[in-house]
Amino acid sequence: MSETLFDLYDVVIIGSGPSGLTAAIYTSRASLKTLVIAGNPPGGQLMITTEVENFPGFPNGVQGPELIKYMREQAAKFGSQIIDENVTKITGSAQQTFTLNTDSGHVYSARSIIIATGASAKWLGLPNESRLCGHGVSACATCDGFFFKNQEIAVVGGGDTAMEEALFLTKFASKVYVIVRASEDAMKASKIMKQRALECPKIEFLFNTEVLDVLGEKEVTGLKLKNNQTNLEADLKVTGMFLAIGHRPNTEFIKDLIELGKGDYAVVKDDVISNVEGIFISGDVADHQYRQAITAAGFGCMAALDAEKFLAEKYPLK
Repeated sequence: MSETLFDLYDVVIIGSGPSGLTAAIYTSRASLKTLVIAGNPPGGQLMITTEVENFPGFPNGVQGPELIKYMREQAAKFGSQIIDENVTKITGSAQQTFTLNTDSGHVYSARSIIIATGASAKWLGLPNESRLCGHGVSACATCDGFFFKNQEIAVVGGGDTAMEEALFLTKFASKVYVIVRASEDAMKASKIMKQRALECPKIEFLFNTEVLDVLGEKEVTGLKLKNNQTNLEADLKVTGMFLAIGHRPNTEFIKDLIELGKGDYAVVKDDVISNVEGIFISGDVADHQYRQAITAAGFGCMAALDAEKFLAEKYPLK
């Protein structure tokens, strides 16, 4: 595939979720020549989210793809160029400018980079899991728990995150099943978190249990389960399945470029600064704690402001 070299940009933003698009709004409004390499498919996890009720400014809620559409239009309004490609390699430095290669064979040049590629939830790989995502299947209790008031639901996972999600969901659900592949003694959760969940009257544990599939046509109506000790199969009637088996940051393409920490999340100092001069980190690609659209947007704002400051110091107006 032949390569095509494009113009030099003040800042190239990789990723087009709320973090990357917020950064683009700020950098383009600051009159910085901005390119957003949005990914293909673009938009991040909000593109597979249905109704979002906890993003400020939408009292009646907003569909995830619609929210991304608004942000994208706003970034473009202020001059950001947006392309739906994936970055495959980054070379160079802030001293000589960065070079970004994409899967379309294009090559872009940048004085600074904001990495906002986010993190992807780990899935079980079930036949109907992706089909019912946003229709009862979720990987974010904080985002979607509200929609399951007085319903029976399930959480899949045996670590601290699963315990936290299950306990949080008891605020809404009438009953929460926690499905754990391992035995009670082999659970990964810390002793204190496991005990809290075990003592909660709304939570019932199903140990040595695996999910074979998600049931339902348009909405989740149940789960097909298998006991991995007896091989017995059974259906569990629930209206929701929350996955709590971890997230994977989208950092594979930069593993040899910047410092990565535990779980391959990007390591930052002062919230958004990487160990490489001129490269800034924004959102869930570094944030393994909050993972919310609004916090991602906040990090996008911070990264943009720090990139603007960096460029002003490096390329002062004459």
